[in-house]
Amino acid sequence: MTMIPFEIQILVAACLFAIGLVGLLTRRNLIFMLMSVEIMMNAGAFAFVAAGARWTQADGQVMFLFVLTVAAAEVAIALALLILMHKHFKTVDTNQLNSLKN
Repeated sequence: MTMIPFEIQILVAACLFAIGLVGLLTRRNLIFMLMSVEIMMNAGAFAFVAAGARWTQADGQVMFLFVLTVAAAEVAIALALLILMHKHFKTVDTNQLNSLKN
């Protein structure tokens, strides 16, 4: 079984992070923005796993589990806030929410 080179793994993680960043900066819907943040967090977690596999350390997998638990807590809180925001303002679009400030 051949292993994927470390540079390719880091390149994939960087591409995932870039996709998440582009999604975060271009989309105005809060649900899509949350999904973009999750993609960025998973890219970082993937980089931890790749580094741990490269240097044969279990630290990368431990950090992956930590990132996974933080992401689960973040999604639970963010979705609860989004549901409340949708009930109260009837929208989750950031442009419309900014216009409601007045």
